[in-house]
Amino acid sequence: MNNPPIVLIVDDQESNLSVLESMLLPLGYRVEKAANGIEALKKVEENPPDLVLLDIMMPQMDGFETCRKIKENPDTKNIPVVMVTALVAVEDRVKSLEAGADDFLSKPVDKTEVRARVKSLLKVKVYNDFMVSYQQELEDEVTRQTEELREAFSKLKKASLETIVRLSRAAEYKDEDTGAHVLRMCHYAAAIARRMGLPEDRTDMILNAAPMHDIGKIGIPDSILMKPAKLTDEEWQIMKQHTVIGRSILSGSDFEEIKLGESIAYSHHEWWDGSGYPQGLTGEEIPVESRITAIADVFDALTSKRPYKKAFPLEKAYEIIKEENGRHFDPQVVDAFLSIEDEVLQIMHKFEDQS
Repeated sequence: MNNPPIVLIVDDQESNLSVLESMLLPLGYRVEKAANGIEALKKVEENPPDLVLLDIMMPQMDGFETCRKIKENPDTKNIPVVMVTALVAVEDRVKSLEAGADDFLSKPVDKTEVRARVKSLLKVKVYNDFMVSYQQELEDEVTRQTEELREAFSKLKKASLETIVRLSRAAEYKDEDTGAHVLRMCHYAAAIARRMGLPEDRTDMILNAAPMHDIGKIGIPDSILMKPAKLTDEEWQIMKQHTVIGRSILSGSDFEEIKLGESIAYSHHEWWDGSGYPQGLTGEEIPVESRITAIADVFDALTSKRPYKKAFPLEKAYEIIKEENGRHFDPQVVDAFLSIEDEVLQIMHKFEDQS
């Protein structure tokens, strides 16, 4: 069974309270009474009514101020307020409206008019409550679905990265000791980018695009890719074509990560001093993502076992990176890399090659 509507009557005259109460109780309403504005606000706060019948001329706090405070409170602003007054001047009614009043009753009150106004405004209150509740339900549903979409997007990003990593590893599958190379180097690259202050969305794109850096190796003959000795000049020219092949494989995509992967695949072997390939770019002509990927790729290659070499100790790998500062590598990227040694070691241990 639904609880009866609560009507709060506010008047400093007990006789007026009694008259209004006698009109409303027979209709099944629950009637609360207050002798002044201060008492009324306390009752409104403790147990919000469904309607307020409010006298204007009261001591301590008049009806205008009481109504204004009710309407200023976000929790009570939708409670209908009827000003019950003997004032008939237009300016008093305007002042009531400015305070937020919803309706008026003139003293002496008429029983039929009181009941009609109360009944009508309570219907409005029920509708308003429904709309507020409905809006809250909609907001809750939007929040829930937004969170579900956020979780789904996060899972999709993780799945996309894993797919890219797995497909990129296919290009290196014949190189038997590369292991978790693509995982380590892409996390190295993202850590460097973050340290350099690149935006987080760009850092995420590097994390997803860097694994594609050597995808062009899939077009290099096994005899060259797996040769356990130094390549001849002719073989080296063929090996360098993996940058061009990688760009060709990734070209034409509308997805930003793939576009970035194309750029990285093509230019991650460019050197800061211009002695790299395939274009011989120098300095900032080389895309920053490729400059970042280059140091991540070389560092992991130095610290990993390959068919043509053993893994270098960490100290030796760092020494080589420092020696190539300003020649092979962008000095700014080197500084960022050297400043995150602890994070680099964490990544190295997290994605260790499985024996």
